[in-house]
Amino acid sequence: MGIVAGLDSSSGSTRIVVCDADTGAVLRQGYAAHPVEAKATEVDPQAWLLSLGEAAGGGVLEGVEAIGVSAQQHGLVPLDQGGNLVRPALLGNDKRAQVAAADLIDALGGRQAWAEAVGSVPQSGQPLAKLRWLARNEPDAARRTAAILQPHDWLVWQLLGRPARRTTDRGAASGSGFWSARTGAYRPDLMELALGHQAALPEVLGPAEAAGTTPEGLLISAGTGETMAAAFGLGVGIGDAVVSLGASGSVMTVHHEALADPTGMITSFADATGMHLPVVHTLNAVRALRGTAELLGTEDLDELSALALKSTPGASGLVFLPYLEGEKTPHLPHTAGTLTGLRRESMKPEHLARAAFEGMLCSLADAMDVVRGRGVEVRRVFLLGAAAGLPAVQAAAPGIFGAQVVVPEPAEYAALGAARQAAWALGVSKNTLSPHSPPDWRGAAVQVFEPGEEAAVGAAVRQQYTSARDHIHPGAFSAAPGA
Repeated sequence: MGIVAGLDSSSGSTRIVVCDADTGAVLRQGYAAHPVEAKATEVDPQAWLLSLGEAAGGGVLEGVEAIGVSAQQHGLVPLDQGGNLVRPALLGNDKRAQVAAADLIDALGGRQAWAEAVGSVPQSGQPLAKLRWLARNEPDAARRTAAILQPHDWLVWQLLGRPARRTTDRGAASGSGFWSARTGAYRPDLMELALGHQAALPEVLGPAEAAGTTPEGLLISAGTGETMAAAFGLGVGIGDAVVSLGASGSVMTVHHEALADPTGMITSFADATGMHLPVVHTLNAVRALRGTAELLGTEDLDELSALALKSTPGASGLVFLPYLEGEKTPHLPHTAGTLTGLRRESMKPEHLARAAFEGMLCSLADAMDVVRGRGVEVRRVFLLGAAAGLPAVQAAAPGIFGAQVVVPEPAEYAALGAARQAAWALGVSKNTLSPHSPPDWRGAAVQVFEPGEEAAVGAAVRQQYTSARDHIHPGAFSAAPGA
């Protein structure tokens, strides 16, 4: 059918993969760092274009017929009436809008009202909260804001030559705070509640729709956010969960409908295929392993993993509640981590190492239970992140999650998802693919781990953990926070 490209403009770099549109085979790749500080909270979007141009150098895009764009989520790009930048873009890692988010929760009548309205409760990273912060702290910039885009929207608009029509997709829109994945419609009243006046919002395209064609004749697909693109690149579907092991953690599942959660633990995103991605976040994942490694004096996480495997499931009765930075799931923002079950026989380095791995995985299993409790099926768990390759994680995860665990080989899944979307839009334009059926690309290469006979052992570890959690934090999962 042709050649397509996916580009992923993350917080620190641009990555491009060029693929065969029929099979998904990667033909070429490009990379360039963004010319900004990695931890910057605001940036001139022109930096993204400079990085894109560098990544596409050397003929990377030669022969490409369609491009899909994935980009960092929750950024705010405010434009004036003429389409010019009002101020530097505010990025998703900017936490200055925490007070603004709390104000918005109260302004609409609480968490349940927001969950029912748009499927999520305002958080500091969302564009909605950033608009409120802008109105309160930079009123002149807020008054001049006439249109609102997110990073992937802005990049698509630039690639198309800044046409009068601006677009986005369901995935990015669902993270804005003023678009409902359940109804498929904007809530401009909520955007006005935050900003103080109406502003133009981009048209929300369907999964296989094209945003347009560049002056050079390249088809540009709808694009999407990094989370949705990575899910599409992995090829996850109903029955799958994706567990991300970063410093913090997340559990993302695929479901046929949006979920409204008054506790605020579930964020109801839309995906890049027409389905939904309920996501639950934890504040503590690999940071608990790194803290344990420092305490025990191990050189790295590989050594911590080897030490943990010298212990046995249950860590001789030690239970580690890994709430080192407080916790989001359950809502315990001011708590600390806890180590229980200390006895003379359990006070050995290998048991503490094992308890750290089990505590991290049990905490993520708690997050998974939040969506399972809402009827979401989980039969298979994808583990992502560098820690997914640790033997101690792979040994314990299937039993603790009670499901088959797969560990994909490292790859640029967000860029691959963007390329797959480009192939879909290209196929629809050529009448070779249905708008309802994406291209059938081969799945990611994976290692597979079955719970097998370890299922009962994993259930016992979960029970030990749950008993300790409920004793120390009774009712943590039983009530909505922030009443």
